[in-house]
Amino acid sequence: MSTLYETLQRHVDEGTAPGAVALVARGDDVEVVTVGSVDTDGTAPMARDSIFRIASITKPITAAAVLMLIEDGVLGLDSPVEEWLPELAKPMVVRTPSSPVEDVVPAARPITVEDLLSSRTGWGFPADFALPAVQSLFTVQKDGRALGSWPEAGAWLTLLAQVPMLYQPGEAWLYGTSSDLQGILVARAGGRGLPDFLAERIFEPLGMTDTAFAVPPSKRHRFTSAYSTNPDGSLDLFDAPDGEFSSVPDFHSGGGGLVSTADDWLSFARLLLNSGTTPDGHRLLSPTSVSRMTTNHLTAQQRARVPLFLEGQGWGYGGQVDVTPTDPWNVPGRYGWVGGTGTTAHLVPPTRTISILLTQAAMQNPTPTPLMRDFWRYVADGPRS
Repeated sequence: MSTLYETLQRHVDEGTAPGAVALVARGDDVEVVTVGSVDTDGTAPMARDSIFRIASITKPITAAAVLMLIEDGVLGLDSPVEEWLPELAKPMVVRTPSSPVEDVVPAARPITVEDLLSSRTGWGFPADFALPAVQSLFTVQKDGRALGSWPEAGAWLTLLAQVPMLYQPGEAWLYGTSSDLQGILVARAGGRGLPDFLAERIFEPLGMTDTAFAVPPSKRHRFTSAYSTNPDGSLDLFDAPDGEFSSVPDFHSGGGGLVSTADDWLSFARLLLNSGTTPDGHRLLSPTSVSRMTTNHLTAQQRARVPLFLEGQGWGYGGQVDVTPTDPWNVPGRYGWVGGTGTTAHLVPPTRTISILLTQAAMQNPTPTPLMRDFWRYVADGPRS
């Protein structure tokens, strides 16, 4: 049985990623392993406090922010979002998923906050990217790993409103768009920009000092380079430490805009395991909110529609919830997600296990990489004697 170091090092030796930071916490026992370098040039060794573009493991954090506004009484799960997102007041839906974008009907009901939280707004990506409405969405919902080209939120919403929804609100789980809508909702309903809201309500209380939408010059020596992965497995530089994350972009992506470290995400995961309470006893979320966040909200039919993303598992708020032990790591109740930049983060409430893997090599498609699966297998094997 390979050690965690051997598991990670094998992939670095094969060139799958320049380096990695892996963290596995079982209760108070925390194992952290670093391998490789911060870039392909070997400029510096990977370190526990290396900073990564965490991409879609931003999503659970954004969902937690929405739940805070619900607890504040500002939002309700059943509230129509058009009060805060008036651009989406009269959405249109294609008559069938395969219909041309001109063949539309009005939405049967308003989009609600719960639709956003459960990723069932009607916008997003299904298993089939060739559908006309999905192709139209691609013109607005561009690569979330390159946010510098996205317009500010109001302009983006105006463009999204012109794209017909693939399904009626609440009807189907679709990936991606709902989390960015959550981020805009938090900013507007919370009365300040998403970066400020997250910093005040989540990052500062949890001591997440390295999590933000940009990396200041004083920390850039810890910021890893990011790489795209070619079909042959080779890596091309996607973004350097002094690149896109040198300043906060115009669009604050609740779906994938954060940078962070393994220890910062560990602090967030522990908040969820502790039913919404910080280590010093400060409550950020109610146990009910945490439970809703980490409970599957999809029907079997909705899960079956999206094998490309969920692989038969469920979805809570902002992250996947495992419901079927398909693979050794799919423990029912396991909550978390993966990021397109090569990141994963999960927690298993029944066993109080947290697993975080941060790399700089982007996924080629929505299917988890062999490195991710090997890491999950290691975690599932349990603690070493």
